[in-house]
Amino acid sequence: MAKKYVLKRVNKKPESAPVVDESKFQINYQNQLNPSQFEAVSAIQGAYLVIAGAGTGKTRTLVYRVARLVEMGYDPKSILLLTFTRKASKEMMNRAAILLDNRCSKINGGTFHSFANLTLRKYAKFVNLDSGFTILDQSDSEDVINLIRGQLDLAKLKKRFPKKKTIFKVISLSVNTSRTVEEILETEYPHFAPYEHQFVEIRKIYEAYKKRNNLLDYDDLLVYLRRFLDEMSPGAKSLLTDIQFVMVDEYQDTNKLQADIIKGLTKLRNNIMVVGDDSQSIYAFRGANFKNIMDFPNLFDNAKLIKLEQNYRSTQQILDFANHIIEAAIEKYPKVLFTNKYGEELPAIICASNENMQSRFITERVLELREEGIPLEEIAVLFRSSYFSFDLEIELNKANIPFQKFGGMKLMETAHVKDVIAFLRIAANPKDFISWYRVLLLH
Repeated sequence: MAKKYVLKRVNKKPESAPVVDESKFQINYQNQLNPSQFEAVSAIQGAYLVIAGAGTGKTRTLVYRVARLVEMGYDPKSILLLTFTRKASKEMMNRAAILLDNRCSKINGGTFHSFANLTLRKYAKFVNLDSGFTILDQSDSEDVINLIRGQLDLAKLKKRFPKKKTIFKVISLSVNTSRTVEEILETEYPHFAPYEHQFVEIRKIYEAYKKRNNLLDYDDLLVYLRRFLDEMSPGAKSLLTDIQFVMVDEYQDTNKLQADIIKGLTKLRNNIMVVGDDSQSIYAFRGANFKNIMDFPNLFDNAKLIKLEQNYRSTQQILDFANHIIEAAIEKYPKVLFTNKYGEELPAIICASNENMQSRFITERVLELREEGIPLEEIAVLFRSSYFSFDLEIELNKANIPFQKFGGMKLMETAHVKDVIAFLRIAANPKDFISWYRVLLLH
């Protein structure tokens, strides 16, 4: 039997919420939002879980809530909006500024890692850090681990020892999920379980290396931020006193470490609104835990549920199909997506026996659509990750179908950019051995 999570819906404002005169706002919120969106936007003090189905105006809701809080007179700098990408944060802040005025661009918006970076540099002494620490990106961390791997002479083992990417992934998963390396190996990489001792040794040396050279990797930023919030030093109390409202986007994609940070940010005030969709959690492979969104009512006092179910993106035929699939979920917040859009075509599922058959089917379908008069620029193929497109790219080229690919390697991850950054990092932190290693290997 499906396990359903139902929170009591409370439409009235909490007793501590200020009396609001809607006529004094520059924006007519009630007129520009649907009832559920308006309920979320007008929610002030307290803990709120907003379950936002796909295409239901999640971003619009967050943008309008930022504008409303600013219109109510709250200091923009007291509003913290955490997102998973800088692009999402920048877009929301820009939209809020356009909607209201430039005050909205002054809120504390950013990714978990960027917020952690700024916070730790400001309050470094409270967690025994040097504020001039250097941040290792993933490839830098993998290079350090590769050096350690070489120093331990693991290549001589009878059975091949895993490569740097796998070693780093095991260590990172351990940090982000609050599980031991042993547990990660047992559940995710059982074929490497015999090397448990070596993994633990590499992690110990890796941690010591970073500390000795004033380095933090991306995971460390979150670990130190959680520690800073847990210890409630005078610095942490100062930070939390300044933060009145916390908002989190895509909450279903948070991991255990991020959920702990969010809880820590609400120690002084229980003013938290998270927005997400339990039906869209797809990042378990990198540590995300959809249990965070399911357990929200147990983590925050008097949590209230608001559902966004009106879809603005798809036709009702597509939503009926989605609703049917969601209904079979074992753990969920019940919701029924609906729309005012109706179309004649039903969605189709094509079962391909292998990747190449899938690519050939898509290619043939693109050719059919072009024959029907649909321009190529109006046809899109979506992928979960850019490397899934490689086989299709070959088939499209065979058929002489021009295409434009969006996504792939980021500029800051390209070799020539990292070479230049290595010089700058050495200038900022002469102890950054891994940057020295990169520079000395240049020809």
